[in-house]
Amino acid sequence: MKRALESVRVLDLGEVLQGPIAAQVLGDFGAEVIKIERGINGDITRTLDRAAIEAGEPASYFVGVNRNKRSVSLNLKTREGMATLHRLLEQADVLLHSYRPSAVRRMGLSYEELADKYPGLVYASATGFGESGPYAHKAGQDMLAQSLSGMARTVGDPTLRAHLMPVPTVDYASGMALAQGVLAALYERERSGLGQKVSVNLLDTALALQTLESASLLMYERETNWVTDWYSGIFETRDGMVTVLGLFRDNALRLVCKALGVDDLSRRPEFATADLQARNKEQANEVLRGTVEEMTTEDAIQRFDSVDLLSAPLLTLREALQHPQVLENGIITEVETGGHRSTRILGNLVKLSRTPATVRRGVPALGEHTESVLRESGFTDVEIAELRASGAVP
Repeated sequence: MKRALESVRVLDLGEVLQGPIAAQVLGDFGAEVIKIERGINGDITRTLDRAAIEAGEPASYFVGVNRNKRSVSLNLKTREGMATLHRLLEQADVLLHSYRPSAVRRMGLSYEELADKYPGLVYASATGFGESGPYAHKAGQDMLAQSLSGMARTVGDPTLRAHLMPVPTVDYASGMALAQGVLAALYERERSGLGQKVSVNLLDTALALQTLESASLLMYERETNWVTDWYSGIFETRDGMVTVLGLFRDNALRLVCKALGVDDLSRRPEFATADLQARNKEQANEVLRGTVEEMTTEDAIQRFDSVDLLSAPLLTLREALQHPQVLENGIITEVETGGHRSTRILGNLVKLSRTPATVRRGVPALGEHTESVLRESGFTDVEIAELRASGAVP
């Protein structure tokens, strides 16, 4: 079966999540991805999963975003290592990195330094806060982007001053945006024959995730909060929890009461309007909790569905990964992990009907493909031995 990105070669110098998820997406759709890893240590996520390391198993954080790649271990602090990277660049379509701007300049790997030498190269840069400005020098991280972008202060719960989301949503979204930019640049290259620079950063991504809220604030100086501005409820049931939302409904509380078969609370003055229902929802929900607690989650969901209210079970991640709809969607896949047993992880969320994402290659051990990639790129056995002697290749 033909693959969507067949014949595209990517050099992935990214680490952790932002860069590697972008490269993995490209690999899932058929690109040949060569992961360039630092010396004898490799991507830092190989060592972050302490429980797995202590058990002698592959690090789950690394496995989650590094399938469909080959690993080349290279010491770019040596002259020989950098020269080797440049030989690999001669045959590459995409260079992807997540270095700070100062590090890129120090290494001689800025776009301006590479564009003339490799005119067809798509140069993909993922940074924390941007490539210029007062924060360009700082190391980027998802929760820092949440903090600087206002996201951590827009938590939806008025009892909390701030809340850092423990899921690296910004990192993931930034990586997906980088993959989107690379695809656009590759498509344009088909017409012009020229590569170009693709840039994303975590700060812009965190703001972009607040697109609707930013529009409200920039246009009308009005803050939008989808949790506090509308009626909603989180209820315990006999066997779990359920979320119900009043979004897009003129009188959501009336519908909730109708679904539960109780007196219409919206007739009370304190719940008479949508604004009052949002403002006083905890008071209303206290009245309703006893009724919902007597129901199963499935029964509550069916009741809310019957009056066309938005609702869903409130699950743990463990429960979500076992939910029938998740299993039907097929997002869980299996990969080999560097000679270990196969394991389950999340696959690609984008579905193509004719050239779907596939797992063609498992997750590599550090430096597993160094020699084979170098030989394919024209290095002789003598040259490879010299690289090892110089310390450029561990």
